[in-house]
Amino acid sequence: MQEYCNSLTKYSRFATREVRVGNLYIGGQNPIRIQSMTTTDTMDTKSTIAQSVRLIESGCELVRITAPSLKEAENLKIIRKGIRDLGYQTPIVADIHFTPNAAELAARIVEKVRINPGNYADKKKFKEINYTDDSYLSEIERIRKKFSPLVSICKEYGTAMRIGTNHGSLSDRIMSRYGDTPLGMVESAMEFIRIAEEMNYFNIILSMKASNTRVMVQAYRLLVKMMQKENMNYPLHLGVTEAGEAEDGRIKSSVGIGTLLQDGLGDTIRVSLTEEPEAEIPVCKVLVDRLKNNSSTNLIETHKIPYDPYFYSRRNTSNITNMGVNNVPIVFGDLSKLKSISYNDLNSFGYIYSKSKDKWYISDQAIDYLYIGSLEIEFELPGTLRIVQDSKAFKKKDKHYPLFEYNSISEINKETLSFIIIDSQSEIQQDFSAFPNSILILKTDNENRLASIRRFFIKCINEKILNPIIIKNSYKNIDENNLLMDASTDFGGLLIDGFGDGLWVDSEHNKSFINELSFGILQASRSRISKTEYISCPSCGRTLFDLQETTSKIRSKLDHLKGLKIGVMGCIVNGPGEMADADYGYVGVGKGKISLYKGQEVVKTNIPELNALDALIDLIKVNGDWKEVSEV
Repeated sequence: MQEYCNSLTKYSRFATREVRVGNLYIGGQNPIRIQSMTTTDTMDTKSTIAQSVRLIESGCELVRITAPSLKEAENLKIIRKGIRDLGYQTPIVADIHFTPNAAELAARIVEKVRINPGNYADKKKFKEINYTDDSYLSEIERIRKKFSPLVSICKEYGTAMRIGTNHGSLSDRIMSRYGDTPLGMVESAMEFIRIAEEMNYFNIILSMKASNTRVMVQAYRLLVKMMQKENMNYPLHLGVTEAGEAEDGRIKSSVGIGTLLQDGLGDTIRVSLTEEPEAEIPVCKVLVDRLKNNSSTNLIETHKIPYDPYFYSRRNTSNITNMGVNNVPIVFGDLSKLKSISYNDLNSFGYIYSKSKDKWYISDQAIDYLYIGSLEIEFELPGTLRIVQDSKAFKKKDKHYPLFEYNSISEINKETLSFIIIDSQSEIQQDFSAFPNSILILKTDNENRLASIRRFFIKCINEKILNPIIIKNSYKNIDENNLLMDASTDFGGLLIDGFGDGLWVDSEHNKSFINELSFGILQASRSRISKTEYISCPSCGRTLFDLQETTSKIRSKLDHLKGLKIGVMGCIVNGPGEMADADYGYVGVGKGKISLYKGQEVVKTNIPELNALDALIDLIKVNGDWKEVSEV
């Protein structure tokens, strides 16, 4: 039985308790709340008030402000008063790491405090310790003594609390017993929740943030399962931490947050972009607003699932050419609406033809298959590209394959590779084992694409259908921004569960945009890596350098290093912890000072910011991961 949401086939919000945050209520029957975080220095009162007001006026319902020490916590009193004097009653949230005394002070001033259970009572030393049951219990008692004063203050002042676990900052104790896992993330929060409940404090909101979308989704699902087991129902704050900037940040956030929202999980959300915080609010609104048109039609309820939603495993399939479980998911392009096809039409799909050299240049984001409908291609194709034609127009050529409608399956030559297009709501009446060389292209007209297609995959697993399946989703009358986020949710939620051997984004928008989106979704869901990935924090009052400018500079030098994950963290709070699975890290440790990491190990400290990018490149070279642009 699936245990992490109300329904896998229709939108049904998971019922949580109602938590009061100042004049705002979260959870229960209340709308999904949108929030963000200031990026100003908390001691710069005027700038913090001004930015808070800009956030509120853009639609932010909770404003979070960092309080890394007592002085910042004390200044929240002045900031809060300044915001109230301007007529705004929006609740203020104090963001706390490492400093219980700052949390205890802030809880007397603002409406909510956020603590990280990984560093509230623990200092990260990256040591593996073998705890006995008795020694582990003594550690819990130590946490109780550190944490209970904050709980008492929150009870007295009516202050809400977010217990926010971050994947990259689990304590050594949790790491030693549970490892760097979703279960470890959940248990990290549970230790604190149990203490709070023993003190009859329940004004709690929970989060399970990670930069890795798979880990993030699995952790939230597991949290819901564990809460139900222990008769808890706290509201959930959703977020993909350090999502990055621009399209990549929006895609990654949609894959993680959108997937959970589709299944009815989430009571408040924050999108963490390396941009001005006001830019986060419209993204949140798109994610929430799409739920209004999320009714499913004609879907039979699914209660049992033949896969583990808390652990990634690719659906088992046969392997056909470059498709199937042992291959990365493929990408489809579509030129079937053209009148004819030329060399230049392939530019948008990652294939550039040099006429003078009579040579194709193939990018890391080049499509694998091109659908041309009833058209013909009259020139020699690049070596990695394959063509799919409608069966009625198909002429047998090298690397050309026919596409059949489901009702024409009897016409298929079972010995050769072919494609069959089928609707996700069709009843499976064919024994597909009789078509061992056929690839299914799965489409849907259901408004809840994710639920409809997921149900078909469940049927395939139950009926032991091993044919690879390409997911095709069509989007009409939608702008680029909504397309980017809708497609990221629809495809990403399936890919996170190991469903799909390829994707086909069907839209009339610019082909280059569609192609970049397709590969971006695969990258964000950790299904296929085709470019450098940046785990970049969204900036806050702790940030020690200009994150947007620095991230842009790093991108300009490292964007050709396909497959590397680079963490760009504004302060020691966010690094090394938040860049948990980055290959290299660039972390602010003081004004104008940078430390460099290899994995989670610091290798160079206090490098002047002016020299830090060159030092990072040198570090990558020393470890054998550097390539010159000419080699790529």
